[in-house]
Amino acid sequence: QVQLVESGGGLVEAGGSLRLSCAASGIIFSEYTSSWYRQAPGKQREVVATISGNGYRTYSDSLERGRFIISRDNAKNTLYLQMDRLKPEDTAVYYCKADRVSVFGRQFDYWGQGTQVTVSP
Repeated sequence: QVQLVESGGGLVEAGGSLRLSCAASGIIFSEYTSSWYRQAPGKQREVVATISGNGYRTYSDSLERGRFIISRDNAKNTLYLQMDRLKPEDTAVYYCKADRVSVFGRQFDYWGQGTQVTVSP
């Protein structure tokens, strides 16, 4: 059974850093496109960063270049999001996602339970 488990969230002061982890079971991350999303209270869920099966990375246009880094450790089957120079606006629940599309066009999406990130002023 597929399971994605996020960890590493918490309370941090503005300007600080956190590293989020997403451990996968039931799937092999390298065979999927993997993403980090976030959702603040009353807001729509938005994508933060994505890494494809072949390692191609994309980031939200709203992020300052290099402030967040998405990575994947295939040996550990774990996805990471390194977050630096955090701002109060980064406060949200962060979710891990894995997805792929079959040759027939069927979409497969898997989500983690989320981890809370709170950035104080």
